[in-house]
Amino acid sequence: MVLLRPGEPTGFEVFLTRRPDGMPFLGGMYCFPGGAVSKEDSTPRMIERCRGRTAEQARKIAGAQFSPRQALGFWVAAVRELFEEVGVLLAVDGSGKRVDERNAGRLAAKHRALLDKSLTFVGLLESEKLYCDFTALAYLSHWQTPAQSPLRFDTRFFVTALPQDQRPLATSAEVTHSVWLTPELAMQRYARGELPMIFPTFTSLRTLADFESVEAVMKEFIRYPRSYSPAVETG
Repeated sequence: MVLLRPGEPTGFEVFLTRRPDGMPFLGGMYCFPGGAVSKEDSTPRMIERCRGRTAEQARKIAGAQFSPRQALGFWVAAVRELFEEVGVLLAVDGSGKRVDERNAGRLAAKHRALLDKSLTFVGLLESEKLYCDFTALAYLSHWQTPAQSPLRFDTRFFVTALPQDQRPLATSAEVTHSVWLTPELAMQRYARGELPMIFPTFTSLRTLADFESVEAVMKEFIRYPRSYSPAVETG
């Protein structure tokens, strides 16, 4: 999930997290919050907790090789992983009102319960009478490594604006360090060897650097998701 916020005085910044060095996958790299899709992300119970995009709409973007529920599971996973890793929740109540500071205390406690597996994500949404808000995110791109690559992944990037009154956690179990940077500054630091990242992360930053605002990014990618598959570089 590519998380954006307005810059000062103009432009915008991107949220990057550094993975712990000991992680077997992308250890020590700067990347966007995210993780693996789980079976629970596409269960009927979970789909009932989704608003803003239908399963058929998701399938048209993700591809006909997926069932509608499987396709919508990508959107669920993006929202879930963003909350698990950095505590930002893209959700609305039954009236369409988004999560704000009034939910912060309860959600912080339930975030801890989610991480220690005493609470499921769908259980959290049900207990708070909340729904995943898919109007808040756009499908950015799809990356798949070629079969001969020693580092394999098949991943989908989404982009969203940081919700008002929410702040991402600076560190967590899967994040040793985090930073807000403009796409241009992030690429400069990468070029100096200060911000290690893999090619899809760099290319996403390069794509975002062509836009002047968060609003412009969201408007573009809600209409035009991009695909980078199957042959991409990995380093």
